[in-house]
Amino acid sequence: MSAGLAALLDDVAALARLAAASVDDVAAGAGRASMKAAGVIVDDAAVTPRYVEGFKPERELPVIKRIAVGSLRNKLLFILPALLVLSEFVDWLLTPLLMVGGVYLCFEGAEKLWEMLRPHAHEAQEGGGVHTPEQEQELVSGAIRTDFILSAEIMVISLNEVTDEAFVSRALILIAVAFAITAVVYGAVAAIVKMDDVGLRLVQTGKGAAASFGRGLVRAMPIVMSVLSKVGIAAMLWVGGHILLVGLDDLGLHAPYDLVHDLEHEVDHALGAVGGVAAWLTNTLASAVLGVLVGAVVLAILHRRHAAAH
Repeated sequence: MSAGLAALLDDVAALARLAAASVDDVAAGAGRASMKAAGVIVDDAAVTPRYVEGFKPERELPVIKRIAVGSLRNKLLFILPALLVLSEFVDWLLTPLLMVGGVYLCFEGAEKLWEMLRPHAHEAQEGGGVHTPEQEQELVSGAIRTDFILSAEIMVISLNEVTDEAFVSRALILIAVAFAITAVVYGAVAAIVKMDDVGLRLVQTGKGAAASFGRGLVRAMPIVMSVLSKVGIAAMLWVGGHILLVGLDDLGLHAPYDLVHDLEHEVDHALGAVGGVAAWLTNTLASAVLGVLVGAVVLAILHRRHAAAH
């Protein structure tokens, strides 16, 4: 009996070590995949605050929570199963599908840019932060749709980093990525949009330096939110354009990507110490220009169809 029990305990210990190693592997894979997708994660965090701009303070966190839940649902119930199936059986479809999402991002970014250039486009949104349930639902749905494309891009990048893993490991790593990225993005968004409330509380309860810091936060946050709103629009354009640039190269149309890559290399070589940053900015600007062009074309087609229908 004692020998059997000792053997059983050895087996349990071996299984525990194997489970621990698997958890470590999943954590390492999730960290590696998340770091590779860091650029799109930043874009996602920049885009979302635009959707809660203008809400009453008591509705900001509930709206962010609704968007975060929708984002996680998208990742786990739609994007993750689709990517796993496609990567196993028809991996050639991943690029075209991602490019369709890129076109949508370009369109939405171009539409928001067009609205910024037409002051009367925002008149209907005025009202002291009061939104009807229908308006709130429309804004939340729009945010979740945009997040879907950015989340798909993040998950595809993450998948590309762990393609050598077994199917189950891939699935577990992508689940970990989905939870981690959602928590990081929407935790950051919540902190950003509530910072003015923190400043107001410091003004009301603090003294001296604390109160001065609070007043600075209150004055600064409208500017920060306005800047983030514009960065969010730019992010949709450059991420959408970059998806298309890389997708065209993957599909065999190398000229646009090669042109941008060669330009990056020249900038990097010419500017020495700051060449890396300048090269990244070059790629970002080129992607944004492509995003504006594609988005403008789609926007013009839809406006023409709308005008013809009426």
